[in-house]
Amino acid sequence: MPTVECDPDEARRRLEEAGVDVTPGNTDHERWRAERGDATAVAYDGKVVVQGGSPTDLLPILEPGGGRAHVYFDGASRGNPGPAAIGWVIVTSDGIVAEGSKRIGKTTNNRAEYEALVEALTAAAEYGYDEVDVRGDSQLIVKQVRGEWKTNDPGLREHRVTVRELLDQFDRWSLEHVPREINDHADSLANEALDNA
Repeated sequence: MPTVECDPDEARRRLEEAGVDVTPGNTDHERWRAERGDATAVAYDGKVVVQGGSPTDLLPILEPGGGRAHVYFDGASRGNPGPAAIGWVIVTSDGIVAEGSKRIGKTTNNRAEYEALVEALTAAAEYGYDEVDVRGDSQLIVKQVRGEWKTNDPGLREHRVTVRELLDQFDRWSLEHVPREINDHADSLANEALDNA
């Protein structure tokens, strides 16, 4: 059972900023409780104890400094434009912290890639990370966001601006192109969302 030595009031503020509901404690010794996914945080004087099957659902928000995460993203479009979906994964040294996927209607592959990146960065910020190493298999998106390639399409340009604003929230970030086999989990999530329509 992980224990985070911290100011419970500061921990509560961080949780509430991340959209986690905080409720009163169950006993006189508990200051408050919070639940997210398969984790429950219980605050005592000077510490917060995290219980449940997936402590990483709450630990990144509670730990001072936020920590560092690897973020993978992928978008898929069948028909280009056609039915599209996104997938993303947040990974730390503790393993997969969070993942997500959904259908996003009809669009191009490049727009799906950008939407996946926006969703992944938003989730990483909500989890309270202050450093992210972002990886995706779309060379176009990576080079456009890093400013190495021009973004001529107005819709993609708008997405690029949103991504840069999200990245600027972090104390440190990197964005790298990786082969599809390294990004296979995010790729699988996007394709599963399409297959399950």
